[in-house]
Amino acid sequence: MNRIRIVNLSGAPYDMGWQHGKRFKDEIQRFTEERVQLCQGREWTGRNLSREAVLALADACVLEHQDYAPDLMEELQGMADATGLSLAELVINNGFTDFIDTIYNIGDISVPAAMPTMAADNCTAFMVPPSRSASDQAFFGQTWDMHASATPYVILIHGEPESAPAFLTFTVTGCVGMIGMNSAGISVGVNNLMATDGQIGVTWPFVVRKVLQQQDLDSALDCLTGAKLAGAHNYMLMDRNGNGYEIEAMSTWHHVRSLEDETIAHTNHCLIQQNLDNARKRPPPSQNSSEDRLRRARELLANADVTVEDLMALTRDEVAICTRPAPPMHVESCGAAIMSPSSGDFWAVWGIPADNAYQHFLI
Repeated sequence: MNRIRIVNLSGAPYDMGWQHGKRFKDEIQRFTEERVQLCQGREWTGRNLSREAVLALADACVLEHQDYAPDLMEELQGMADATGLSLAELVINNGFTDFIDTIYNIGDISVPAAMPTMAADNCTAFMVPPSRSASDQAFFGQTWDMHASATPYVILIHGEPESAPAFLTFTVTGCVGMIGMNSAGISVGVNNLMATDGQIGVTWPFVVRKVLQQQDLDSALDCLTGAKLAGAHNYMLMDRNGNGYEIEAMSTWHHVRSLEDETIAHTNHCLIQQNLDNARKRPPPSQNSSEDRLRRARELLANADVTVEDLMALTRDEVAICTRPAPPMHVESCGAAIMSPSSGDFWAVWGIPADNAYQHFLI
């Protein structure tokens, strides 16, 4: 059984970044370089750009990140100093799936972008309200699907910042956070969308970590609705009382939906008409996967008394949800996370969920 690696970080923002970067210096350098190279080719972004052009766009996004979350950029600076990488390179490591929206829209306005042939963004996310739970406690969870070469870099960070709630976040080496829950019961996760309105802005992992700094759900929501987003994602937020929001967010417009008495599931195609108008066309295999996974998730969540074991089984479902790599996209379920904000329970699995066991953590 493959087990997820646990990383303990604490202290001031710079110190947390330094600790992260020092421990995983070689991995962060390799993974960052891989993502910078992917940003240069039209398979992912619809454009062929030089390394210099890609990094210039990322440098412009650095300024937006510093305005949005200066403390998190201090953390990124610590990581940069420990690894020898630039802030621009690390922004690409963190926000790759947002950053490719930016490149698609403004990478080279003199040449129309082609439709990218790759879309490694096949996450399946869900929220279960207390009324649909066998234990009367709400749950949030998701798979994290990406190009298969990302799986070795998956880690779980246990963070104890000096001036914010403690948190757990499922992430990859070099990334400040992707899916998580804090000691105040605020949980957050995402699944990727593809937008035509990408802009110089803030990438999603920084929104996730800023959410994890909050003590209440409305403050967490403000972190998202008040951000100048670089790219498109669907976000799910939940608190320890079982309240929640789903936010289908493009770069320049978002739609907020409250969690009521029915389970919510989302995959990687837009469900809101105004977002559909701003969505980039997905390659047919990716679109078909997204639609199949949404149908299957809704089917598996139809039970009125959902348990955490049901949710683990959902992430392992090989009818549609648990993804194994295959050409041309070579996407796989690199892991998954499930959490109960009311109890602080957090379950995470490294790699393909159908092949590995969940580990239990408590925040």
